[in-house]
Amino acid sequence: MKTKTALLSLLAASVIAGTAFAGILDEPKMMAPFFTDKTMKTMKSDADMKKVWAKMSKKHQTAMMKECQDKAMSKPHAEFCAKLNALAGHA
Repeated sequence: MKTKTALLSLLAASVIAGTAFAGILDEPKMMAPFFTDKTMKTMKSDADMKKVWAKMSKKHQTAMMKECQDKAMSKPHAEFCAKLNALAGHA
């Protein structure tokens, strides 16, 4: 019985920790407008990305820039963050 309780506790902790680390760069609805396809493999042109960025709320812009400045959060999105930093004037 103790083993079952311990396993369930570990599972719950891993689920909670996993969602705590997810950020705006991991939200498909926030990222999709910057890409040309549903698989989000091909980014839009600089001009199109700039239009998407301009339409985005300041709150979301700030959250994206904050995550792009965080090495751990931005690593899987390095190419996107580099382009975003250039468009936002941070590169």
